[in-house]
Amino acid sequence: MSDQIIEVSGLNKMFKVPQKDEEGLLSSVKSLFHRKYKHIQAVNGIHLHVKKGEIRGLIGPNGAGKSTTIKVLTGILHPTGGSVNVMGHVPWLERETYVKKIGALFGQKTQLWWDVPAFDTFALHKVMYKIDDRTYRKTIDEFKEILGLADIINRPVRQLSLGERMKCELVCAMLHEPELIFLDEPTIGLDILAKEAIRTFIKQINKERGTTFIVTTHDMSDIEDLCHRVTVINHGTVVFDDAIEQMKMFFSDRKIIDIRLSRMIEERTLAQYQVNSFNGITASLELDLTKSDLQSEIAEIFRLFPVHDINVNNIPIEQVIKEIYGRKAV
Repeated sequence: MSDQIIEVSGLNKMFKVPQKDEEGLLSSVKSLFHRKYKHIQAVNGIHLHVKKGEIRGLIGPNGAGKSTTIKVLTGILHPTGGSVNVMGHVPWLERETYVKKIGALFGQKTQLWWDVPAFDTFALHKVMYKIDDRTYRKTIDEFKEILGLADIINRPVRQLSLGERMKCELVCAMLHEPELIFLDEPTIGLDILAKEAIRTFIKQINKERGTTFIVTTHDMSDIEDLCHRVTVINHGTVVFDDAIEQMKMFFSDRKIIDIRLSRMIEERTLAQYQVNSFNGITASLELDLTKSDLQSEIAEIFRLFPVHDINVNNIPIEQVIKEIYGRKAV
């Protein structure tokens, strides 16, 4: 029996979109009868194989084809070409049966009813997915304990913080114990503590239940902390598909430090750093931490410069992809 839960071969998706009309009344009238269209290749020959129990990162810049790929895998879109097999199903042809086996959390799109407690939405999902009473109570109690939901689920959703709401969204996605869960930007906009709680929950469910997760995100910390393997998509094609350890070489030992100074300095005083941008009062520095540590580097920056504010960020995903291209071309 195959250990693959997702098997995608030569996936293509082309969109037919209307061309922008020329300005003027005559052109507008003509377009009512003779509309011109153009074709956009959103996904171009993607191959993707995901093992059961894996946490797979699916990343790439905006417009790369990630969302289109996920919509095909969840059965929302029909592809133009290629083959897709997920748990023995063709998602868009067997959608009613298929969706009972998957869960999904799409960024800021809520599954929760805004003016009622999250618990009421959970009860609705219980009926929709025909979850028996014993399993439902056991699952709710388990999730309440892991995510700390006891004081949350009986409050109206509109009163919850973003972090609290995302925890409840995860419960909705996992309540029916799906074999496969799609998570789109699961930690976007959350503070550090909320992000850590979400990641810990995902890892625990993966370990205890063997649930497979597909995670799309722009946060490289999500990728580093959660994923076993990473697939990078750019311009509709796969440009990298390997273990997370191979991916880490492109970003884990480097950080972007954005500083705001309390007074102007000259750029030559930053000569020891790789300077990405500088305007006299703000600077963006790229640090290589292979021979040092972040805490020491930040302490040195405070010692050398009149720092008013400082932010630490991961290498942008666009830069990671650019370097992957460069490494492949060598």
